[in-house]
Amino acid sequence: MTTTLPGYLGRILRVDLTAGRVWDEPLNAGYARQFVGGSGLGARYLADYITGDTDPLGPDNPLIFMTGPFVGTQVPAAGRYSVVSRSPATRMTGEANGGGHWGPALRHAGYDGIIVTGQAAQPVYLSVLNGEAALHDAAHLWGLNHYDTQDRVKEAVARDRLRIHVATIGVAGENLVKYAAVMNDHGRAAARTGLGAVMGSKRLKAIACGGKAGVPLADPDAFKESLRAAMRFVVDDLFAVSLRMTGTIMGADIGYMYGDVPLNYFTASSNEAIEDTINASGLMDLLDRHVPCFRCPIACGREIHLDNYPVARSAVTGSDHPRVDGPEYETAIGFSALVGSSDLEAAALAGHLCNLHGLDTISCASTIGLCYYLYNEGIIAADDVDGLALPWGDPQPMLQLVEMIAHRQGIGDLLAEGADATAQHFGVPDLAVTVKGLESAFHDPRAFSGQALVYATASRGADHMAGDYYELIRGREVPELGLELLERHAEDRHMVETAARLMDFRSFTNAAIICHFEDVSAENLLGMLGAITGWDVGYDDILLLGERITNFKRLLNFRLGATRADDRLPKMFLQQIEAGGTEGYVPDFEALLAMLYDVRGWDPVTGLPRADKLESLGLLELAGSFAS
Repeated sequence: MTTTLPGYLGRILRVDLTAGRVWDEPLNAGYARQFVGGSGLGARYLADYITGDTDPLGPDNPLIFMTGPFVGTQVPAAGRYSVVSRSPATRMTGEANGGGHWGPALRHAGYDGIIVTGQAAQPVYLSVLNGEAALHDAAHLWGLNHYDTQDRVKEAVARDRLRIHVATIGVAGENLVKYAAVMNDHGRAAARTGLGAVMGSKRLKAIACGGKAGVPLADPDAFKESLRAAMRFVVDDLFAVSLRMTGTIMGADIGYMYGDVPLNYFTASSNEAIEDTINASGLMDLLDRHVPCFRCPIACGREIHLDNYPVARSAVTGSDHPRVDGPEYETAIGFSALVGSSDLEAAALAGHLCNLHGLDTISCASTIGLCYYLYNEGIIAADDVDGLALPWGDPQPMLQLVEMIAHRQGIGDLLAEGADATAQHFGVPDLAVTVKGLESAFHDPRAFSGQALVYATASRGADHMAGDYYELIRGREVPELGLELLERHAEDRHMVETAARLMDFRSFTNAAIICHFEDVSAENLLGMLGAITGWDVGYDDILLLGERITNFKRLLNFRLGATRADDRLPKMFLQQIEAGGTEGYVPDFEALLAMLYDVRGWDPVTGLPRADKLESLGLLELAGSFAS
């Protein structure tokens, strides 16, 4: 059973773990045309399954793996996939975006997505190979780290000349850590909102994918022409060239100037010792090789060696040599600057432990960083955290806490619930740097005003993937979409409109799906989309598709219990940092939010999109069904 639709395989794999049953169903073509793919299409399917009463860790909560029309084609840096479910961390719509090769492998196996429901009685894994799906016993895999699980599963399902890629959980997912990740390939993670815990609750250890299917193109000749133009653009693009050389940690080198890099749990933005070591040069000194995602000319992934820390032999090393997957920006900053440490190797080791066990490095580092802050403020003592002293700058207890969290040992059992639960436990709920229950990414809205609006109103919380406003103001413009350079602390209506457009653009790219680091130019993006799908779309249509997805996720969140009060910033972001690049700036948040509501067409009292806005997006009837 398939749906004939250019740019799509036309099939969704359905898996009922309770019944131990797998089957195909046609892709809903109407959903695809309205919500494209990735997190947009995943959210639309999610709405068919959940209500406000759905338990995120119960059998009725679906776990949805979704690709998009770009995935598995030759579009550069489209080797991604989305995981969508109700989040156990936030209880809102949860979504995570992963790279590597697994997303294309799912498409090549013959499917646009997988919807998993139910709960297996015993651990299982799923194989999806050349259009055939089957469930297998995974009792022998339970408890293994993510790298070793991949190796065991690949060996078990190996087919002649078939490249197989495996998405899996580690012990953090098995132990239902609220920010457990889904892992694949070389430390690639669909990390945010705890969807590895949803996978663990279903006792689904892994999904292996591989095949030879090709994505049907509406106009292959036009696609080749647009692809050539896109590749020429990427090869010469300064941002892409810089990423190729340095990896994503170059964001620190730039960010220090603006006060964008949070230090000492978001209370400082300047420290010479940290700036001298936690940077692109420091990581390049440890570099062994570049690791690209599927068809990516940038290869921002890193494999590095450690000189000062031992690493147990595992599938990631292949020997006793202490080699690990190198930390990207968020991981490097979270496990160094956020706890006041200048030890880049310790940060890399912490990231490696998160990869082994399947943890979101942002939420893990942020929750640990909160404990460091509370300790240094005298709010908690070592006795409150199993005897661990947590002075700023000492990464050793941080490394212990990562292990304790993954295994829910001692104080790790509390920290596994996240920063909000930790702050609540210690009687200081307003000190957690979270929005909608999600720990903030490591970009400070006091450095760039528009980031405050992104964090406050994004569907999954303080989410840099919902809008990289910091990149826009650092020069990554898209003038065709009205995304142009502004003064970084601007607070006028034009800035608010720009922030909203950026969020809608990212809703589209997270649905298509293409990596945020890939600058293919808006013209090439349109050309490839039209050639793949046959859709006649212009620049305004990209923003319209994104705006529909943005507003739909908002509707779904309100269905799950969100209110206008959830559009907020944590207390820490509303306090000045006098020294460093933020220049003492704090956004006039309430004024900016009111302006955004007006720009968005959202009711200032309820926070819901107004009827005229819903009608313009083709969502009015659907919104009515939510209310009934």
